[in-house]
Amino acid sequence: QVQLVESGGGLVQAGGSLRLSCAASGRTFSAPAMGWFRQFAGKERDFVAAVSWTGERTTYADSVKGRFTISRDNDLNTVYLQMNSLQPEDTAAYYCAADLAFNSVVRGTPKYWGQGTQVTVSS
Repeated sequence: QVQLVESGGGLVQAGGSLRLSCAASGRTFSAPAMGWFRQFAGKERDFVAAVSWTGERTTYADSVKGRFTISRDNDLNTVYLQMNSLQPEDTAAYYCAADLAFNSVVRGTPKYWGQGTQVTVSS
């Protein structure tokens, strides 16, 4: 099993920045690919970004390209999501995810999920 714990959410004004963190524990070697998703109120969870174990491979949703950056520190078993130029439409619950396969994260079918952290962007 892999446990994922997100942190770093909060309230920020439009145009501001936040950095989310996701700390992984347990059998992390079984889920090297990691990513972030977000869920708007009353909607399904959407893919935001994914990163491979080495960090060399990343992919982003079109809506966040150029504003969000995913990265990881494997020594700390932590993945980050740097979010810049935040807008009210970025308000959502953000979830960390992990899986053995990178494509499983991108497709939205990762094996492991965190509990989520709320991001609220005020106008």
